[in-house]
Amino acid sequence: MIGKRQERIAGIAERLRAGQWPQSLALVGAAGLATHWFGLAALILAVPLAFLALALSDRRQTPPLTDEAARSAPMQQAIAESLGAARQGGARTACLLLQIDDFDRLTDRHGLATADRVILQSLERLARALRPADQLFDLGSGRLGVLLAPMPGLTLGPLLALAERLRVALTDPIPFDAATLHISTSLGLCLDAQAPARTAPALYDACLAALHEAQHHGPSAIRAYGRGMAAPTPLPRALAEEVTTALQDGRLITWFQPQICTDTGQITGFEALARWQHPTAGLIAPAEFLPLLAASGRMEVLGDAMLGNALRALQTWDHLGLDIPRVGLNLSPEELRNPTLPEKFAWELDRCDLAADRLVIEVLESVVATSADDVITRNIAALARMGCPIDLDDYGTGHASIATIRRFAVQRLKIDRSYVTAIDRDPDQQRMVGAILSMADRLGLATLAEGVETAGEHAMLAQLGCAHVQGFGIARPMPLEATPDWIAAHRAKLGPMPRIARAKG
Repeated sequence: MIGKRQERIAGIAERLRAGQWPQSLALVGAAGLATHWFGLAALILAVPLAFLALALSDRRQTPPLTDEAARSAPMQQAIAESLGAARQGGARTACLLLQIDDFDRLTDRHGLATADRVILQSLERLARALRPADQLFDLGSGRLGVLLAPMPGLTLGPLLALAERLRVALTDPIPFDAATLHISTSLGLCLDAQAPARTAPALYDACLAALHEAQHHGPSAIRAYGRGMAAPTPLPRALAEEVTTALQDGRLITWFQPQICTDTGQITGFEALARWQHPTAGLIAPAEFLPLLAASGRMEVLGDAMLGNALRALQTWDHLGLDIPRVGLNLSPEELRNPTLPEKFAWELDRCDLAADRLVIEVLESVVATSADDVITRNIAALARMGCPIDLDDYGTGHASIATIRRFAVQRLKIDRSYVTAIDRDPDQQRMVGAILSMADRLGLATLAEGVETAGEHAMLAQLGCAHVQGFGIARPMPLEATPDWIAAHRAKLGPMPRIARAKG
């Protein structure tokens, strides 16, 4: 059913490109009936779905993400027209921006065809929740725009309620091969009356600022524009040179995210994560700058800085008597190809007077699955012999075999977030994670679930027998100086806890 509907809408897109509007609208009506939109409802939804198909047809011509003005030009033009109509009719309008969380990662992992399917499904679901006169825009890279047609008496309350309906509409699982995909969406919105000025650029930028704020509090966050919010500063074109300078100047910093035991709630470690504090663009996530460092051959330099910061964090916690068992450090393929890597780690651990078992080495499953018997294999084996625990990161995405897991002396599987999302509501997710946990138990491996965002996900993972969790539902990454207060607050909340029986088999 899904495949046939996609074929229909792909055909609509072709006709729209050819200017065949009457045939396109007729096909849209048919597609609506095929998805159980009966009678008049199918015709009413024809216009939003036509925009949906047109947006999909233009996806490959969308300008790059960094060129915000070019990407948003069609939507800004529509905003200008909507503002003009609202003024004449004494009505209000509003725009909303939705960003599918981790969309680049989804595309890299599952391919462009699956990413297109996600966009198509998302636009279709949004169209169902909107009025026929409202407009939808595909802004590229997993960002979707909604422009509400002018209406009398539109206020923030109903707008927020609509935003929540749109967000929830995108949480339903999306069929993907024999399984399902779960996505989450960050959403920013602005009512025209709340924008700094009643102009298209001002309203769009205000909405973008709200989205930027939501992403900082996401995933799945909703934020309305408020005074004091600022649109994110576009990253400069000479970013590759800037990130190299930032690395040299120490502006690539290390933040730490806690990991806790599902049985006791006790802190079992932290993961060290790289962040870039840009002077004008603010805090930049790794997805923005790590590819630039990799392309310029600077990943090892960053790795050295991260290693030093991770070991200093352990020393700091020890000095404060905080009893943090270990810290996890991600190693890139570039670092793992350095034949002197084990000696460097041994020297740094000895210099800091720290036992090797307190430094967890996190290696992507995709790296392990594709590495032959080469320097990477020997380095991981040498670190394991040294006493460093080996975590297999993003497990479930890289097709590592059991033999590979044994060959690399893996001690713990970090279950990827894609298997964790909505696990408390989706039986398929529960079965998948249950199978991973059963295999891990039989192989004598520990487990940690990444990307835990809700209490329900946390509780279900505990019931299934996952020993450790981390994610925004536990705590966001934080600078080292913020960790002592968080540790104290977390431990103060812990009381006598009932032990949750683990599922076996």
